[in-house]
This record gives sequence, structure tokens and C-alpha cells, in this order.
Amino acid sequence: MMNEKVRELLNQQINKELYSAYLYLDFSNYFEDRGLDGFANWYYIQAQEERDHAMLFYRYLQNNNEKVTLEAIAKPDKELSCDMAVLKAGLEHEEYVTSLINDIYQAAYEVKDFRTMQFLDWFVKEQGEEETNANDLISKMELFGSDPKSLYMLNSELGARVYTAPSLVL
Repeated sequence: MMNEKVRELLNQQINKELYSAYLYLDFSNYFEDRGLDGFANWYYIQAQEERDHAMLFYRYLQNNNEKVTLEAIAKPDKELSCDMAVLKAGLEHEEYVTSLINDIYQAAYEVKDFRTMQFLDWFVKEQGEEETNANDLISKMELFGSDPKSLYMLNSELGARVYTAPSLVL
């Protein structure tokens, strides 16, 4: 039987991942409205990834005969005042999600829940990649965003991104 605190944190993470999907859909809408369809695509794919992350937590709980508790998903509340604000909000959010994953890992470690720790190893690595991607996007925007031709090229680069489902085996 899973530790109550670990189970609660895993259930909360489902909600946080679904919120992340909502947030990135909001970012995608922002860029679509700005005519930056490549940026919109990049965040749309981010939303798909976050939804799948939620489903991985959902399935993990079910596979361990634990009750899944679904809560209301909050409306995104980030101020989307300019392109760079959106990108920085994305990085800030990924850093927040990393802290949540670390909290679950710590709770699992404290009760020697090695199965959950092993499950979370993939998410620890994934969050490192997410933060790197968000930082890289900010760096590229700082370098190229003020030049329309360079922004067009960056937008085209982001538009080429395709979705790849996570390969985590539960």
C-alpha cells in the first residue's frame, strides 16, 4: 500500500499537469492571435506533452491499485503582455513543476517508496529538458526577436516541431 502523502502528491500532480496543458494552450492562443503560428505550434505540442504527463501519473496510481482523485483545473492566470513575457512565464512554470516533482520524490524517499522514486526518475530527467528548452527559447528570442526576418525564421523553426508521445513504460 502506498504512503498517504505520496498518493496525495501524485494525485495533485495529475491536476498540476492538466493545468500546465491549459496554460500552454493559453500561450498557444496568444501566439496564434499574434500571427506567430510556429510559436503557437510549439506551445500546442507542449500542451499535448503535459496532458500525457498527467495520464502517466493517472495510470501509475491505477496500476498500483491507488484511488485517483480528480479536482477542478484552474483557469490560466498568467499576464500575457508580450512575447517575451509568455516565454518567461513558460520557464517560470517549468521551474515550478520541477519543484513539485522534487517534492514528490522527497516524500517517496522519506518512506523508502523505491517504486515511485523509479517512476519519477523519468520526470526528473524530463523536467531538466523542459527547463533547457524554455531557456533556449528565451535566448533565441533575445537574440532574434527584435528583427522581423529573424523572428520569421525562428517562428518557422518552431512550426516544424512535431509531437512525440512519451516512451515511459509503467
